[in-house]
Amino acid sequence: MEVLQATVGQMLVLFSYIFMGYVVAKCKAVPENSATVLSKLENNLFVPALVLGTFVGNFTVEKLGTAWSLFLISFVICSIMMFVAVMVSKCCSKDQYIRNIFTYGLAFSNFGFMGNAVVSAVFPEIFLDYLIFTMPLWTMIYLWGVPCLLIPSEEGKQTIKSRLKSFANPMFIAMVIGIVIGLCEIKLPTFMTTVIDVTGSCMSPIAMMLTGITVANMDIKKVLSMKSIYVVSIVRLIVFPLIFIGIFCIVPMSQNIVVCTICSLAMPLGLSTLVIPGGYGKDTSVAAGMAIVSHLLSAITIPVIFYLMMSLLKLN
Repeated sequence: MEVLQATVGQMLVLFSYIFMGYVVAKCKAVPENSATVLSKLENNLFVPALVLGTFVGNFTVEKLGTAWSLFLISFVICSIMMFVAVMVSKCCSKDQYIRNIFTYGLAFSNFGFMGNAVVSAVFPEIFLDYLIFTMPLWTMIYLWGVPCLLIPSEEGKQTIKSRLKSFANPMFIAMVIGIVIGLCEIKLPTFMTTVIDVTGSCMSPIAMMLTGITVANMDIKKVLSMKSIYVVSIVRLIVFPLIFIGIFCIVPMSQNIVVCTICSLAMPLGLSTLVIPGGYGKDTSVAAGMAIVSHLLSAITIPVIFYLMMSLLKLN
């Protein structure tokens, strides 16, 4: 019951920030390019700071010895999810573009912004493991998700070199620096750790406000008219997590692996399906509908899924 109360409380906090973002955007209290600015701050500053601080303080030689199991399980689960996502999306739409959007949403949840915010608040003791667990997910997003599903084919296929260049992003660089500092046990000046920690703490509220601002700029009535959006959202938020909870009831796994897996699967559909195709001038109404429906439903489904995970799997 404690985890249910903690999760509900945290979801109320996060959705309060979403509501704030929605209100200020609707009231025109922020510039029209606020979503773009906040997105760049998140990707280039707040998330890298959070990742850096986590790895600097927690990534030790002992942790390196257990990281391989997180990598392996994550890669296997990601491969399964990608295959299932392709199959399910074929049943939801005949249009190839919409099918690609559904495939990405089913294969990759909002395990980044939303996942980081939820896990760091509800399960702070396994946050480092969660970051390690999501590294294979980011890898498949860079190598397959974005270039193959979200970038329109008429823009030209990306080469292997251009795909690999996507790894040279602030989050990945911060992670590498954090790993080196952590493994070498380098002592940073107090002011520097304070700057890193305070900057990283901005990640969750800004990410949620960004979601609210993004939703405020959508035509909600239009984007909620497609039934397939609800099907995909329910599969993403309920069916996938429940299937893996059932699997873990039969196949015992370490508690950290179980929590990391379920947390990544229980998050709503990511916003990349909205941001990236929109940059190429594509219709984002379907992606917008997925974002609205899945994020609203997740306020209910995430606490319930976490409660079932802790109860059925007898986790501490």
